[in-house]
Amino acid sequence: MNTINISLPDGLKHFVDRQVTERGYGTSSEYVRELIRHDQDRHLLRGLLLEGASSAPGTPVDDDYFAALRNRARRR
Repeated sequence: MNTINISLPDGLKHFVDRQVTERGYGTSSEYVRELIRHDQDRHLLRGLLLEGASSAPGTPVDDDYFAALRNRARRR
């Protein structure tokens, strides 16, 4: 695992320390790693949403759609 150093003003350092204590992280590194993972997830979701928004319209999801889905499930 690689290491990076981050300089924070006192107010942010105290905030991170409180989050570590109050939310049960073992270290500030664990907290920062989780923040980065959440940001990665957010970027992935945004990309998927944009991809979906620019795609061709799909099948309408209405009562007929759900009735067909239930019928298919019952046959299995």
